[in-house]
Amino acid sequence: MHATSKTFGTTSSTATRGRNYRWRVVDIVVASVIGVASGVIFWAWGLAWSPLSSLLAFAPGLGGLLAGGWLFAGVLGGLIIRKPGAALYTEVIAAVVSMLIGTQWGFATLIWGVLQGLGAEIVLALFFYANFRLGVALLAGAGAGLAVALLDTAISYAALDLGFKTVYFVTAILSGTVLAGLLSWLAVRGLARTGALSRFASGREAMRPARAPQAVR
Repeated sequence: MHATSKTFGTTSSTATRGRNYRWRVVDIVVASVIGVASGVIFWAWGLAWSPLSSLLAFAPGLGGLLAGGWLFAGVLGGLIIRKPGAALYTEVIAAVVSMLIGTQWGFATLIWGVLQGLGAEIVLALFFYANFRLGVALLAGAGAGLAVALLDTAISYAALDLGFKTVYFVTAILSGTVLAGLLSWLAVRGLARTGALSRFASGREAMRPARAPQAVR
């Protein structure tokens, strides 16, 4: 048993050391496409934000549930590209695109995009860009949710009471976990099955047949 555990540890560290973190042209192109497409969705989500917020106004702070609609680009890009900076890059591109189309938040959209992207990026970095399973995807979404919760409660809702901020904080992280983390992970698996991600490790991994469990000798 000790030998087996040691083997798994050695294999994992060797794979991490051998991973190529240099961006290819296809990485840049696909990350940019994800960012632009997400930016259009961000813009549309911004249009829907006011009426949706009104529906959630019965309980102060529940507006945080809508935050995830602006957080998925970074997580999705990070899960597909699997390179340092991918989550930040795609989230920033999405923020820039939505800002250029026109949002009510103007230049602040870019600031939020940078910090939201960093929230997801830091989580992926903590796992050395080597683990992209569901749990890590959920944590990356939660990290982006934490970033937007900190920004919104410190700036946008700074004058509101602690009760509002607490509810908003929790719901924003929950929204990031589900809308950005879970849905992005499912989207990657769905895209991989179509063969669209065959140039990426994320696509090849999803298409790889499951190995039968081996007996421990």
